[in-house]
Amino acid sequence: MSNVCASSYLLTAPARTRWPTLSTKLRRSYYDYSYGYREPRTFTLPDYTPTQLHNRTVNAPLLRHVDSLRTHGHRAARIDPLDLLQREEVAALNPSRYGLDDPNQTYDINGIIWTHPVGEDAGPELWPLEWITRHLRDVYVGRIAYEYMHSPSKTERLWFSHLLESQGEEDRRVGAEERKRIHELLAHSEVFDQFLQLKFPNLKRYGLEGGESMLPALDALFGSAAQAGVEHIIVGMPHRGRLNLLTGLLEYPPSALFHKIKGGSEVPEEYSAGGDVISHLTASPFLEYYGARRPVKVSLLPNPSHLEAINPVALGKTRAKQFALLKMLERAGETGCRPGDRVMCVQLHGDASFTGQGIVMEGLGLSNLPHYTVGGSVHLVVNNSIGYTTPASSARSSLYCSDVAKMINAPVLHVNGDYPEDVQRAIDVAFKYRNYFRKDIIVDLIVYRRWGHNELDEPAFTQPLMYEKIRSRRSVPALYEERLIDENVLTKDAAEAVRAQHKEFLASELTAAGSHKPGSALSVLQGQWQGLVWPASQTAEWDPETGVDGDTLERVGRASVSVPEGFEIHSRLQRHVKHRLQAVEAGQGLDWATAEALAFGSLMLEGYDVRISGQDVGRGTFSQRHAMLVDQRTEGVVVPLNLALDCNGRLELANSSLSEMAVLGFEYGVSWEKPDILPIWEAQFGDFFNGAQVIIDTFVSSAETKWLKQSGLVLLLPHGLDGAGPEHSSSRIERMLQLTNDRYSFDAGAGPANVNMNIAFPTTPAQYFHLLRRQVKRNFRKPLVVAGPKGLLRLAAAASSLKDLSAGSRFRPVIADPAIESPSTVSRVVCLTGKLYYDLVKERQKRQLEGKVAFVRVEELSPFPFQPIAEALAQYDGAKEIVWLQEEPRNQGAWTHIEPRLNAVLERLGRGRVTYKGRKEDAVPAPGIASLYAQQQKAVIDAAFDGLQ
Repeated sequence: MSNVCASSYLLTAPARTRWPTLSTKLRRSYYDYSYGYREPRTFTLPDYTPTQLHNRTVNAPLLRHVDSLRTHGHRAARIDPLDLLQREEVAALNPSRYGLDDPNQTYDINGIIWTHPVGEDAGPELWPLEWITRHLRDVYVGRIAYEYMHSPSKTERLWFSHLLESQGEEDRRVGAEERKRIHELLAHSEVFDQFLQLKFPNLKRYGLEGGESMLPALDALFGSAAQAGVEHIIVGMPHRGRLNLLTGLLEYPPSALFHKIKGGSEVPEEYSAGGDVISHLTASPFLEYYGARRPVKVSLLPNPSHLEAINPVALGKTRAKQFALLKMLERAGETGCRPGDRVMCVQLHGDASFTGQGIVMEGLGLSNLPHYTVGGSVHLVVNNSIGYTTPASSARSSLYCSDVAKMINAPVLHVNGDYPEDVQRAIDVAFKYRNYFRKDIIVDLIVYRRWGHNELDEPAFTQPLMYEKIRSRRSVPALYEERLIDENVLTKDAAEAVRAQHKEFLASELTAAGSHKPGSALSVLQGQWQGLVWPASQTAEWDPETGVDGDTLERVGRASVSVPEGFEIHSRLQRHVKHRLQAVEAGQGLDWATAEALAFGSLMLEGYDVRISGQDVGRGTFSQRHAMLVDQRTEGVVVPLNLALDCNGRLELANSSLSEMAVLGFEYGVSWEKPDILPIWEAQFGDFFNGAQVIIDTFVSSAETKWLKQSGLVLLLPHGLDGAGPEHSSSRIERMLQLTNDRYSFDAGAGPANVNMNIAFPTTPAQYFHLLRRQVKRNFRKPLVVAGPKGLLRLAAAASSLKDLSAGSRFRPVIADPAIESPSTVSRVVCLTGKLYYDLVKERQKRQLEGKVAFVRVEELSPFPFQPIAEALAQYDGAKEIVWLQEEPRNQGAWTHIEPRLNAVLERLGRGRVTYKGRKEDAVPAPGIASLYAQQQKAVIDAAFDGLQ
C-alpha cells in the first residue's frame, strides 16, 4: 500500500515512529456486511507504567494542578483580539490551591507532564514548580486555548497533552519564507478589500477586514493536507471573506469577479441561467505545495444565503468522492485505504450561525455514523463575536460558540486572530488530530469585523463601544508587517512592493473585465460528468427506454431475497421471501418493494451504484422493503443484492439519524459528485420533508438555474390520506409543484420542457420501476420527487407483471382507463392522481357505471404532460364533463398546478373548462378525527359519480 494511504500518518516524525499501532476492533457487529460501512478506528495505547502510576500517586497535588491547567487554561488564555471576553481570575490555575507554594520545590514529572513519546518511561525527571507552571501556562494560557479534557477517550487526551507539552520554542518557530508567505496573503487581502472599496463603494462584498488570518489558516491547512497525501479538499463556507479566499488563494480571476460586479454573467450565455450573487461564486483550482507528491484540488462549493446549509452538502460530496476512490483502489488490490486518506472536508462557519442553526448539530451528529463519516472534517469558525447586530451575549447560552461541538466530544482550539503564526500553529495541531483519529475538530478563530454586517451598514448603532475599539486599532496585516520589519524578515521597501504590485495587478484585471467571457459550455461537464449533456440541449434524452429483459429481471428477483447458508432470518420474513420468489417465477403480482429491488439490481448489473438513505430505509417504514436481512442470532447484516449479484454496482442502505435537513443535504451532495449513482432520500412519511425545506428550496429546486449544477437525487415521500391525521398524510405536493418552472402553455410542436424538477405520483410498481431507472438512463440528471405509496404497497389490484417491466417498456406520464371498451359511451372523465384511482374503480364496479365514467391517471405532474393527456382525453369526445378529483383539500394537492394547464389542453381540444371535485379548503391536509375523515373520504368518492346513472 502506498504511503499516501498510510493511516498512521503523523506530521511529527519522532512521534510517528513511537506511536502505537491501530487496532480494528468493531464497536458492534450490526453493520458487518453492509456495503458502505467502514470499521471505526480504535487505538491501543500503553497504560501508565507502575513507576508512573506510583509517581502520580505520590505527587497527586501536582497532578491535580497540571490537569487543572489542561482543563481550565482556556478560561484565562489571551484569545480575544478586542479583549471583550469577560475573563475572571481562575482559581483552579493557582498552584497554591493544591498545596504547592514553593516555586523552587522540585517534582518528578514522569507520567504527569509529557516530554517524551507516549509509552516511553524515561525515568525520573525533576523540574522545579516554577518551571512546571511557566511551561504549562505557555502551552495552555497563551494565544491558543485548548479544550480536549472533556473527551471520554484517554487516548485522545494523552495524544493532545503529549503533542502540546513536548514541543519547545524551537518546535514553534516559523521560518522566514513561511512568514513572508503569511505576510503576502494578509497584505493581498487588505489591498483587495481596499481596492474594492475604492472602485465599488456601494458594493456589499462581505470583506475579510479584521479576519485576514483566515487566509494563512486555510493555506496552512491545504498545505498540510497535500503533504499528507490528500488529493481533493471539499470546502463549504458562507459569504464572509469568500471573495478574498477566491481571489487570494483559489486563483479565481479578479477580472471575472469585476465583470460580475459590473452586471455581467458568470455562466456561459447559451445556458440562459439566472446565476447568483458574487458572495456565492465558486472555484476548483489545483494548488501546489512544497513537499506534496502532487497538486491538491480544492473545490469551494456554491452556497446559498442560508447559513450552514452548504455544510452537509459538502459532507455528502466528500463521502461520494471517497467511495468512488475506495472502489477503484479495492479493485486494484489496495484494501487498506479509509475515508479521509485522499479526500478531506473543510467546513467554515460564522460564530452566530454555528450556535444558532440546528443544521450544525444535525451535521455534527452524522460525523461518526457508519454510512456518513468522511474521516473527519476540520471546522474553522471565523468568530466575529457578533451576528449581524446581535452580540454574543444574546446569540448563545454557552461560553463559546463552539460548545455545540462538544455533543460529539470534538476537541476545540481557540486562537487569537491577531497573531497569524499562532493561527497556523493551531491549524497544524487540528490537522494532525484529524489525520490521525479521522474525527472532527473545531478551530475557533477569534477575530473582529471592521465594518458592519456589510460595508454599507453602520455597526455603531448597536455596538458603539466595540466599534470604538475596532476603529482605533491598526489592521492585522499592518501589525504583522510591522513585526516582520522590526525583526528584519522584511524590509519596508519589500513590504510596500508586495502591496503595490498587487494593487497594480488588480487594476489591470479591472481593465480586462470589460472583455471577459465566461467559460465554455463544456466547462460544467468535466471529469466524471463527461459524456452527459445539458438538459435543455437538442441531444437530451428525456424519455429513454427503461425496460429490462425477462431473464435479468428473474435473476435480480431471486437475488434480492437470497439468504446465505447458516444465516437465520426472522420467521415472519420467510413469507416475504416465498411470495417474492413466487411472483417472480409467475411473472405476475409484483408489489412495489419487488419492483424497486428489480430496478436497483438491474442498475447494479449495468455498473451503477444505488444509495438509499433515511430513517428505517433498510427495512422500510412500512416493513415492506427488507433490502437488508439481520441474523436473528448475531445481528450480523447482509444485503442480498450485494451478496448474490456478481457486478460492479453496489447498493448502500444508509439508515440515518433522526434528521431531515442534514441528511437530505448530505444525499444532495452525493448527487453532485457522481452521475453514475442513483441517490435516494426517503422520508419516513412524506409530511416530514418540510424539516428539510431549506435544502429543497436552495439546492434541489434551484441549483441548476443558479449554478449549472445537475443532480439526479430522488426524494421518496410516502403520501396519501388514510386516516392517519394531519402529519402522516401529505407530502405537500402543492409546495413541490409551486417550486417548479413548469410551463403553462400547450405548444404541441415544442420539445420537452426543461423543468427544474420532475414530480411524479405513480400508481403501479411498474411505473415506479421505470422512474427509478429513468433517473440514470437519461443522458443528463434532474431531481425527481415521488409521491410514494403507503396503502398501495401490498394492494393486489396495484400489482404489476414482469411484462410491464420488460424490454421495450418505459414510464407512461398518463394512463388512460383500461376498463373502458367504448369511449363514446363515457359522459364524464375524471382526471386524478394516486391511490384514489383504486377506490374509484371499486366503487364504479359497485355502482355498475363502467361505461359512464372514465378515470385518467396523471402519473407525472411536472413537466405537465400536455400531449399525452390531450391524446387520452381526445378518446372521450362525447364526454360532457371533465373533472379533476383529488382527496387532498382544494388549496393543497395538485389542483392549483393542474387547473391552468389542463384548461389549456381543453381549449386546444375545443372543450369546456375543467371542474374541481374533492375536499374543500382546509388548514391541514387531513383531520385527526376518524369519523370526520371517513365522512370526508366518502364525500370525495361520491363526488366522482354524482348525477351519473
